[in-house]
Amino acid sequence: MSLLLIRRLIMSLRPRKDSTPSRAKKRPRIDKRRAIEPYSHDDVLWHDVRALLGNDTVHSAEQHATDWDAPFQFREELEVVVDRLSSNGNALALAPPPRSNWVIVAPFALPGERIRVRVYRGARLHSFADLLDVLNPNPDLRDDSRVQCKYFGQCSGCQYQMISYEKQLEIKRNVVVKAYQNFSSLPFSAVPTVLPTMGSPKQYNYRTKITPHFEAPPKKARADPPSTSSKPDWLKIGFNEIGKKTVIDIEECPIATPVLNQALETSGPTKNGVSLLLRDSLDPSIPIDLTNHTPDDPTQHICVTDHKATVRERVGDTYFEFPGHAFFQNNNSILVPLTNYVRDAIFPSAATSTDDNASPTHLVDAYCGSGLFSILLSSHFHTVAGIELATDAIRSATANAQLNRLPPDRCTFLAGDASDIFSTVSHFPREKTAVIIDPPRKGCDTRFLEQLLEFGAGTVVYVSCNVHTQARDVGMIVKRSEESGVGGPLEQGMQERARKKYVLESLRGFDLFPQTAHVESVAVLRLVSLEEDMTN
Repeated sequence: MSLLLIRRLIMSLRPRKDSTPSRAKKRPRIDKRRAIEPYSHDDVLWHDVRALLGNDTVHSAEQHATDWDAPFQFREELEVVVDRLSSNGNALALAPPPRSNWVIVAPFALPGERIRVRVYRGARLHSFADLLDVLNPNPDLRDDSRVQCKYFGQCSGCQYQMISYEKQLEIKRNVVVKAYQNFSSLPFSAVPTVLPTMGSPKQYNYRTKITPHFEAPPKKARADPPSTSSKPDWLKIGFNEIGKKTVIDIEECPIATPVLNQALETSGPTKNGVSLLLRDSLDPSIPIDLTNHTPDDPTQHICVTDHKATVRERVGDTYFEFPGHAFFQNNNSILVPLTNYVRDAIFPSAATSTDDNASPTHLVDAYCGSGLFSILLSSHFHTVAGIELATDAIRSATANAQLNRLPPDRCTFLAGDASDIFSTVSHFPREKTAVIIDPPRKGCDTRFLEQLLEFGAGTVVYVSCNVHTQARDVGMIVKRSEESGVGGPLEQGMQERARKKYVLESLRGFDLFPQTAHVESVAVLRLVSLEEDMTN
C-alpha cells in the first residue's frame, strides 16, 4: 500500500475544525428493553428462545416481571449442553440448575455438545455468550476437518463449515418449517410439507459480491501520519468479528470467487465510507457472442470496485449487465436451477392437468430488478412484463432484453406506481397470468398485497431472501383470499372470480449461501375455486 494512499485515508477521516462543538453532548442512554421489531433477527431468535423454554416458563417470568432479570454477571463463565440450533445459526442451551429458566445463546456449537461459554450481554430470558471451548463435541455432526477458513470461529460470516453439506440442507429445511409455524398464522393443514432444500452446485468460491469493512484510524494515527510506506498496524480490512463490532484483517474468504480473493488480498481503503465493494464480473469490454455456449473463460473475469461501473454476469447462456451498486443474486452457480424450478412451478404438469388452456400465457415479474426472471423465462410466455419502482433498474432490464436480442413485443419493462402497481398490466388475462414476487428482506407492504389480490393472477410465485417475512405475506394472501375472495370490483366477470381463493401449493428452500445459516425460499400459490378446494 502506498504512503500517499495511507496519508489520503488519514486526512479524509480527520474531523473538520468546525464540525464538532466545543462541548459534545452525552449520547442518550439506549433502552435495552425496547420492543423487538417484528420479523427481525431478534424476533426470529425470540421465537426460538420461547420454544425452548416453553410457554409456561415464559408466562411465569412475565407475570413476576423477571423476564429481563439475567441471572449471570458480565463475563461470567459456565458450562452448558446445547439443545438445538436457532434459525439464525446460533446454539441454544438451557442454563444449568437452578437457573434453567434462562437460555444461553452461543455461536459455532452444535446440538448435544457440552460447551464452555462466557456471558457478555443479557436480553429477554436469554443471554449472549462467547464460545470458549467445546468440551464434548458431537461426533455425528461436527467434523472440524471440513473447515476451509482459518478465520472460522472468529469471523461472523459463516456458521456451518464444520457440518456436512447434506446436514446443512436439512437444517435449512427446518428453518423454512419453523418460519411458517411462527409467522404465517396459517393452520397446519394449509401449509404443504416443505420440500428438501435445493443445494448449491458450488459450496465454496461461489459468492460473486463481498463488501469488506475497514476501521477508522486511532487518534494517534490521525495526529501522526506514518513515515513509511508499509501498511500500518491499525489498518484492518475484512469482516466483523462474531459478537463484536471490530474488524478482522482477512486476506482470503473461501466462499468468495477467486477473482474477488485476488482483489481482497491487494485492496486498500477508500476515503469515502467504511467498506469496499468487490464484484465478480465478466469483462464488459469483451464483445458478447450469443452463439458461444462454452463455459466462461476464468481469465475474462475481473473485479469491479466502482459502484457506478458496469458489472456483467452470465446465467446459462444469457447475459446481464447492471451498475455495481445494483442488486443481483450473489451465487451465480445456483441461478439456473432456481429459475428452472420457478418455471416448472408455474406450469401445471401433464400428470395433473388435461387442459392445455390452463397453462399461463402471460408473466408479470414484480420487483424485476435487472430482469433475471423476466428474461430467462420469456421464451415460455406470449408476453412478459417486468415492473419496478426504481427507474434505473428498468433501464438495466430493458438494456438486458436488448442485449439478449429478445423481441420488443415479447418482454417489456415498466416503471410502476406504488399506489397502483398493476395498472400497467391491467389488460393481461388474469387467470392466465403468473406473477413472480422477489422483494427485499422486509417483504411486501400491505398495499402491494392488496393490489395483488385485486389483480387475481392464476399463479403467484414468491421468491424470498427472508423466509420469515415471506411466511407473513403468504399467510396474509391466503387468509384474505379466503375471507374476501380474489379480484377487484364486480366487473368483467368478477362475480365468478370472487368465489376463488389462493392455496399454498408448495414450499422449498434454496441454498444460495452455503456454509451460512441463510436460506432462500420459494412459495407457489395457485388460484382455485372454493368448490374445488372443498373436494380436495
